[in-house]
Amino acid sequence: MAEDTETRPASAGAEEREEGEIADDGDGSAAAAAGRVSAHPLENAWTFWFDNPQGKSRAVAWGSTIHPIHTFSTVEDFWSLYNNIHHPSKLNVGADFHCFKDKIEPKWEDPICANGGKWTISCGKGKFDTFWLHTLLALIGEQFDFGDEICGAVVSVRKNQERVAIWTKNAANETAQISIGKQWKEFLDYKDSIGFVVHEDAKRSDKGAKNRYTV
Repeated sequence: MAEDTETRPASAGAEEREEGEIADDGDGSAAAAAGRVSAHPLENAWTFWFDNPQGKSRAVAWGSTIHPIHTFSTVEDFWSLYNNIHHPSKLNVGADFHCFKDKIEPKWEDPICANGGKWTISCGKGKFDTFWLHTLLALIGEQFDFGDEICGAVVSVRKNQERVAIWTKNAANETAQISIGKQWKEFLDYKDSIGFVVHEDAKRSDKGAKNRYTV
C-alpha cells in the first residue's frame, strides 16, 4: 500500500537527537546542518499546479488558468506543503489540482504528455481525500514498477462526481500502462474496473474517447 511510504516530519523535520550530538556554536550552523542531515530527498522533484475554476467561466484559452504553486523535492517539503493547503474536498466545484514531475506541465500539449494518456478513478467525497493522498504517496515514493512512465496525477472536483487520474507518457506501451493501472488499484484497494484513455483519442472525440485499456 502507498501509505507505507508515509513519513511525517516532526516539527521542522529533524529527527530527535541526543544531547550534545550536534553542538551549536550559536550562529545557527548546527541547526542548518541538522536540517540537511535529516532531509529525505525524493527521487524526483514534483510540482503542484492549480486550475482555477473561476477562470474557466470566462472565454479564455484552454490551459491558461493552470498555474504552478510550489515545487518540492524532499519528504519534509511535501508534508509541509500538503498540511498547509486545502484538501480536494474543500476545493470549489470545477477546480483541478495537479501534482506532476518537475518540468512537465499538466497539459496535453506538453511534449512529454503528448503521446500518453490517463487512468481515471471516480469516487465519492467520502474517499476523495484519501484516494488523492495515497496516490501522491505512491507517486513520490516511486511505488510503481513503471514509475518512469508516469507524468503526474490530477484530482478533479465536479458537482456530481469526483475523479483522480494518473497521466502517463507513452500510451502505446501496453505492458507499462496495464501494470500502472493494476498497481494503482492495489494501492487504493479499489475494486471496480478503471479505464485508460489516450489523450489524442480524447482530443479527436466530441463524445468522449473509448478506453484503450481496462483493468
